[in-house]
Amino acid sequence: MNGLTAIVVILIAFAIGDYVSFRTSATFSMLFTTAVIFLVSFWMGLPPTVFNDSGLLTVGVLTMPLLLTNMGTMISLKELAKQWKTVLIALAAVIGIGVLIYLAGGPLFGKEMAAAAAPPISGGVVAALIVSEAAKAKGLESIAVFATLLLVTQTFFGTPVASFCLKKEARRVLALSKTSDAEDEAEEIVTEEPKKRIFPITRKELQTSSILLLKIAIVSFLAVKVSELTNGVVNSLIVCLVFGVIAREIGFLEKDSMTTANSQGFVMICLLTVIFANLSSATPEMLLSLIIPIIGCLVLGVIGFSIFSSIAGKLLGIDKFMAIAIGSTALFGFPGTFIISNEVANAVGKNDEERKIILDAILPKMLIAGFVTVSIASVVLAGVMSKLI
Repeated sequence: MNGLTAIVVILIAFAIGDYVSFRTSATFSMLFTTAVIFLVSFWMGLPPTVFNDSGLLTVGVLTMPLLLTNMGTMISLKELAKQWKTVLIALAAVIGIGVLIYLAGGPLFGKEMAAAAAPPISGGVVAALIVSEAAKAKGLESIAVFATLLLVTQTFFGTPVASFCLKKEARRVLALSKTSDAEDEAEEIVTEEPKKRIFPITRKELQTSSILLLKIAIVSFLAVKVSELTNGVVNSLIVCLVFGVIAREIGFLEKDSMTTANSQGFVMICLLTVIFANLSSATPEMLLSLIIPIIGCLVLGVIGFSIFSSIAGKLLGIDKFMAIAIGSTALFGFPGTFIISNEVANAVGKNDEERKIILDAILPKMLIAGFVTVSIASVVLAGVMSKLI
């Protein structure tokens, strides 16, 4: 297929996915809708080389380290310290997903499938990408497809749990707010700049796309080289994430430099082509054979995060329903964390004052939890589980 034609076809599918997500308030996520479009299109004759023909696939593979490094710059150690209880519950949830799926799902669906299932269920695109690439490297195409399908269906299992639990928490918070000894449960997100900066802030006129991307590329290059020193024991993308955090803390990189460089959206599109390329080998027969493992692993994942997050919440003095809601963010992340929190506030709150009380109590926790599970913990879990495939 002509390269430009391939790009147009891919962007049409992505645009339809975005529109459906908008019209359904993210009930049908962009990932799910776009995956369905590509699946049906491949079955109807769309060339399986469409992603290669577009050139976006090559760019996606090359820019993965840069994207992870940039994700690291969005991690504020002060924010995580402020919400330390939320962070611990979110980490417990991801551990619960990994443990239950691997221990219970292994005997049911096979250890390779269980190892590939836990990271995408507990995270997002990057986690799914790590395990799918590991599966393809071993010639396990069906496992790569399995990981992709989990990524695009997990929202349907996570959002109902989050909505139910947050409504319970919202009513509890409102009841507390009406008592004289009610505690202030609002926790503002800290947005201060790092104080350990050893590099000066880059002057505004020098924050050009080329300079910002060069700095990200330098950090990514160093991270990959450090990963190579471990002979692949530590996944290079995990090192990129850590180096991104460090680079922001010392002031070498600014927060979310890739967005400032007007590159984030394009790079994410390229990265998604790497994920969706797995669907070109997904026949109807393969899809049918994977339905039971998909549902089974997702159910195990929900049970896993519910048990572990509620136990962690009890130990930390966090209400059970709020703790489970924090754990559920692993299955959808941002912007779902923002959307569901607002939907719950609007549904339970009878006026602006009550809606504000609810949002102040639940939104900071949900935002931080979604970031910890999807952007940090799931990537680390993927690095571990990819060795077991």
